[in-house]
Amino acid sequence: MKKSIIAGIHFAFWLSYFLLLTIIVVAATNNFSSGPGIKYIVSIGIPFVVVPSWLSFYLFYYVLFPLYSKEKKLVLSAVYGLLICVLGAMIGSLLIVLQFGTDRLFGAGMGAFFSMALTMVSIGLANGIVAVIIKGFITWYEELKWKEALQAKNHQMELALVKSQLDPHFLFNTINNIDILILKDATLASEYLNKLSDILRFMLFETKTEQIALTKEIEYIEKYIALQKIRTSNANFVNFTVQGNLSNKTIAPMIFIPFIENAFKHVSNKKTEHAITIRIISEEKQLRFECENQFGTPTALPSNGLGNDLIEKRLALLYPKKHTLVLSNQDHLYQVNLVIKNG
Repeated sequence: MKKSIIAGIHFAFWLSYFLLLTIIVVAATNNFSSGPGIKYIVSIGIPFVVVPSWLSFYLFYYVLFPLYSKEKKLVLSAVYGLLICVLGAMIGSLLIVLQFGTDRLFGAGMGAFFSMALTMVSIGLANGIVAVIIKGFITWYEELKWKEALQAKNHQMELALVKSQLDPHFLFNTINNIDILILKDATLASEYLNKLSDILRFMLFETKTEQIALTKEIEYIEKYIALQKIRTSNANFVNFTVQGNLSNKTIAPMIFIPFIENAFKHVSNKKTEHAITIRIISEEKQLRFECENQFGTPTALPSNGLGNDLIEKRLALLYPKKHTLVLSNQDHLYQVNLVIKNG
């Protein structure tokens, strides 16, 4: 939501609030014809009504609501909210003492003092609740717009991913390799055909959801690598390792595969040992993906497939401020380092 709109909401609330106070005061004083004068009403009203309401409103808005959203502890948040209201009442009482002395607070007895303090706490609580409602509405609206943007971007990415991954050359080469393998080892050819079927099923159905189990993503990568390795007799052409605990970990589908696809497309020599190295490291608070491939000339660097700009946009939408992506190419080695926090 635009800052100007948020400022307008705040302005409208305070305008309505002070108009309501004015109506109450006018009605209570019979249009100021009875009771204390305007000067006295303003001097007592600011510490009694304005200070507790303003302080509670913005502490609830900027401190309490974000704290609850992060911790999700209702009882603790309620205690903090009550303390904020008490703080507002204490500051208001102190301002009254500074202006009128202790007689204004204690002259009518302790009962009147506690009644006034309770009123200030109630005023602060009422404004705090309104602040939470306004902040909750703004947060809900921003999340709704973010999800709409993410859905639109995911649709764009889905089309780009399908176009990129359903590469006719990859499909034709794989099918031809399996066809040749049928004459040599029908059982092994059947296994590869099942892997290809699983890959197509994964791309067409599993990618519809926002999150999938990390284990499923890794299974897809393993099958993709296995099909790519049909075209080389070098058993150590690819080094793929997974480290750490994968249980209960989720990931956006096909986050890693564009980098892996580019590595296969632009590797310099399939006969080289460990020409491609892929590592997925699952840590307690983050997930690390590392992919590197050897290349011959600068023209062999990734130049087609799913572009890095599009990949970075998708990461920014899926993991805003929760990821780091570093790409480098030095000494004939192209490297990708992606870290997803809380992945």
